[in-house]
Amino acid sequence: MSDRPAVWFHTFGCKANQYDTERIRQELELRGAETAPDADAADVAVINTCTVTNQADANARHLVRRLRRRHPDLRIIVAGCSTAFREADYRVLDEVDGVVPGHDPVAVAQVFPGLQRGPAAIDAPLARNARGTRAWLKIQDGCDRKCSFCATRIARGASVSRPPDEIVAEAAILARSHPELVITGIHIGHYGRDLEPDVTLAELCERLLERIPARFRLSSIEATEIDDRLVDLLAESGGRLAPHLHVPLQSGSDRVLRLMRRWHTREAYRSRVLAISERVGAMGLGADIIVGFPGEGEEEFVETRALVEELPFTYLHVFPYSVRDGTAAATLPGRVRGDVAAARSRALRELAFRKGREYEATRVGEMADIVVEGRDDRVLGVTGDYLKVGLSGRAAPGDRFSAVLGGRAGTLVAEVPTTSLTAAAAASGRG
Repeated sequence: MSDRPAVWFHTFGCKANQYDTERIRQELELRGAETAPDADAADVAVINTCTVTNQADANARHLVRRLRRRHPDLRIIVAGCSTAFREADYRVLDEVDGVVPGHDPVAVAQVFPGLQRGPAAIDAPLARNARGTRAWLKIQDGCDRKCSFCATRIARGASVSRPPDEIVAEAAILARSHPELVITGIHIGHYGRDLEPDVTLAELCERLLERIPARFRLSSIEATEIDDRLVDLLAESGGRLAPHLHVPLQSGSDRVLRLMRRWHTREAYRSRVLAISERVGAMGLGADIIVGFPGEGEEEFVETRALVEELPFTYLHVFPYSVRDGTAAATLPGRVRGDVAAARSRALRELAFRKGREYEATRVGEMADIVVEGRDDRVLGVTGDYLKVGLSGRAAPGDRFSAVLGGRAGTLVAEVPTTSLTAAAAASGRG
């Protein structure tokens, strides 16, 4: 290994994990490491694991073994939720050179020989974040809920909120080069309850909107934890707080919700989503749904499908239930056959696709706040309500502008205005 080790990072799982990887990256770079573009150019690989299902654990172990076969001299360090939940399983792997149970950047740095041992950089605002036009702004970690299918709470512990001033300071740095900041965490609806004095998520968002010139987007949040002030911000901020919510449902059956140890009923979820939608208007609306949960019969699935049909979803993330060892759900009777769960998953995905296309059609001819996200086979943008838009005209990732949406061959399109340069683009010298 050279005096300045090259480190390649791989992240499994959620936005919070992506944020944690960037924290680790910052810590290592400030202590003398450099980031490698791929494993071929690396001395060390840091794998940030996920433990949402048994398969997530297996995916991490598979990557470790594949890396060792292809790169015999590569040092492999694993961290994250899976290592916190199953530390011993990784310590016995011959392919693994270091195990960090959790996401502590300083702990990761300590397994590297030869790095500087100065003060921890973790207390400094995150100067650089996920590559691209969108950055993650993590406001809390952990969860106080006890869903029967979830191991994340076990791996990450109780909800712990970051102080508002620290979050605002980090957001100010990120906004210099990112036009959109995603407010993320493990359970952001509980933000601020553990602070003294306590702070609500809506109050934090107000501070961010007042002080930071960026578009903000909420990551996953429970529908029943969205208060009226937060709804007002979604409706009245002029798109600064993006009109987009991802509100986990998991099931539309009260019986299954009880088995899942969810704290809301079908009607509580339904009535809150409808009230929010009426207040905000045009809005991207997504949800997580688990099908084939133990005890879910045809009647319970029909209830879920009916609720999806009624509510104004624009997309869904649908998952067939996967066993997570160590959770209460793993011991439940009434397992659903894999082919049945797969069929239910397909049915909901097809329904969500249709609803999404119907919503897109309602947006044709209307104005949208667009951030240029990158290039596929053409320049692409994402709207505040989380729609992908094909763009024509000169634009670079990070540009932000307003334009009228059009429709062409079943996709949304927009023309880039000649005056599309944003503050973020100007700060980085583009244009």
